[in-house]
Amino acid sequence: MSRNGNCWDNVVAERFFKSSKTELIYGNKLISKDQMKLEIFIHIEIWYNKKRRHSALNYKNVDEFNNQFNYKNVA
Repeated sequence: MSRNGNCWDNVVAERFFKSSKTELIYGNKLISKDQMKLEIFIHIEIWYNKKRRHSALNYKNVDEFNNQFNYKNVA
């Protein structure tokens, strides 16, 4: 573990939030709290989990990676 406030102790979560803020929130016009919740839900469930290519998965999306090994989606 690193010191308090140092991002190296949870790099995966820090990277996810940085990507989400960059791709979704920054540059987006001001909208209501409920609209932002819906936008974040759509971003995570439809874009990030289904379509976005991840460098850790050899630049494949989650479905392509799972189909490569014949894994079935558990969701």
